[in-house]
Amino acid sequence: MSDPGWVPPGIDPTKPNIARVYDFQLGGKDNYAIDREVGRQILELAPDAPATAWSNRAFLRRAVRYMIADAGIRQFVDIGSGLPTQGNVHEVAQDAHPGTRVVYVDNDPVVLVHARALLDTSEATKVIKADLRRPAEILSDPALSEFIDFDEPIGLLLIAILHHVNDDEGPADITAQLRAALAPGSHLAISHFHNPGSALPEEAALAEASEKLMIEKFGTGRFRTGSEIRRFFGDFELLDPGVVPLPLWRPDVGEPKLVSADHRLVGGVARQTAGG
Repeated sequence: MSDPGWVPPGIDPTKPNIARVYDFQLGGKDNYAIDREVGRQILELAPDAPATAWSNRAFLRRAVRYMIADAGIRQFVDIGSGLPTQGNVHEVAQDAHPGTRVVYVDNDPVVLVHARALLDTSEATKVIKADLRRPAEILSDPALSEFIDFDEPIGLLLIAILHHVNDDEGPADITAQLRAALAPGSHLAISHFHNPGSALPEEAALAEASEKLMIEKFGTGRFRTGSEIRRFFGDFELLDPGVVPLPLWRPDVGEPKLVSADHRLVGGVARQTAGG
């Protein structure tokens, strides 16, 4: 983006944006000067933040591949998808099984512009404008119901998005509504900023400082405990190895070894059972 003369409607290039700061951390160009400034502040606090961001992308790809190969999932809903980057969900999914349907859901105008441009010729992928904080609107969107069969298993992806829902906005109720809409055999993947508490005091202090910075800049950014994050899976069956630092979730051969920064983002995958 590099501060273009044209700015999409609804965009204020003087205010930092979560998706664009994340894009900056991943080495992308779809960001403004204010996003890079905030990104550098995050790097001062946590110099290995880009490694954590890439770890999140790798977890997403592994989770999608697992759902296709081992669970037979053929349709995905990615809520809070963010700016397109290397190894997008539809690329991973459709490479693993051509024809797999993917719906991206986001409320960020920049994300929507780029996603729609990228997917303009795709018949197996759609983009919907909606806000995770209003799950009923997502589930009732006619474009979603026309494209996704809720009577069949779905892969629901909530990747690095729930920590941007504040406690008073009801993240537990939001996830419960989304889970209730899923058919048996569906899978839910979540990654989330993590505060390990007294088990890792230095990481806990960094989590608290990072949370303070993010709330100051974005108004959101909750670093939750492992037990808080596990509750978002409800009564779904949490698959091994559970909610863990992302590199520990079924790593591919040759993936980098765990580093301390990876404790800042944890995740897992759970399955809706017939009785769930």
